[in-house]
Amino acid sequence: MRWFHVFAGIMWVGQTYYFTWLDGQFGKLEKEATAAKKPPAVWMVHSGGFYSVEKQKTLGVSPELVHWFRWEALMTWVSGMVLLVLVYYFTGGLIDPDVANISQGAGVVIGLAVLAAGWHIYDLAVRSALGRSEWAFAAFSLAMTAAISCGLMHVLSGRAAYIHVGAVFGTIMTANVWFRILPAQRKMIAAAAAGAKFDPGLGAQAKLRSKHNTFMAVPVVFLMISNHFPVGTYGNRYGWEILTALVLIGWAAAKVVREA
Repeated sequence: MRWFHVFAGIMWVGQTYYFTWLDGQFGKLEKEATAAKKPPAVWMVHSGGFYSVEKQKTLGVSPELVHWFRWEALMTWVSGMVLLVLVYYFTGGLIDPDVANISQGAGVVIGLAVLAAGWHIYDLAVRSALGRSEWAFAAFSLAMTAAISCGLMHVLSGRAAYIHVGAVFGTIMTANVWFRILPAQRKMIAAAAAGAKFDPGLGAQAKLRSKHNTFMAVPVVFLMISNHFPVGTYGNRYGWEILTALVLIGWAAAKVVREA
C-alpha cells in the first residue's frame, strides 16, 4: 500500500507541476504572441522527439477526445487514507499517554474531524475576501496550519500529529481537484462543445486551486517522510514550531520550482 501511495503521489505531483509550469510559460509568451497575431506555443524536447504545445481558447475536438487528469489525485488520497487507518487507527500509534489521556476512539474522531474541518475552512477562506489577496491568504493559511499543528501535538502522538497535518493538506488538494477544478472544467468543456461562451471565472478559480495544490505538495512530502527523522521533527520539544517551519520552507521551495 505504501508503494502504491508513493507511486500515485509521484504521478499526481508530477503532472500538477508540469501543467503549472506550462501555464507559466504561456503567461510569459502571451504578449509576444499577441504582437505576432498567432497563438503562443511552447516548444520542448523529450526522449526521441520535439513537442509543440499550444493553449487553445476553444475546443477543436469532441469532448470524449479530451484527456483528463484526475485519477492520480483520488488514488493518492484513497491509498493514504487506507494507510492512515492501518498504521494509526488500528494500532497504538495514534495515542501517546504522555501527551493526552484519551481513548483510541476519541483520537480517531479528532483525526477525522480535523480532516473535514481543514477542507471546509480552506474552501470558505478561498471564496471569501481573503482569497483575493495572495499575501493575506498565505498569512491566514500559515496561522491555521500552526494552530492545527499545535492543537494536534497536544492530543495525539507526535508522529500521528505530523501525519494528520499532511493528511489535511492531501485532503484539501484532492477535494480541490474533485469538487472545484473538475466541475469547472466540465462546464467549460460542455459550453465549448455547444459553441457557447463560458464564464471566464470558472477557469480562473480552477487555476487558483491548482496553484494552491502546487504549494501544498512540497510540505506534504516533507510531512510524509518526517517519521524517519523523529529527533528533528515530531520528537523534538519544538515539534509544532518545526512543523510550521517545514510548511513555510515547503512553500518557498514550491515557489522556486513553479518559476524555474
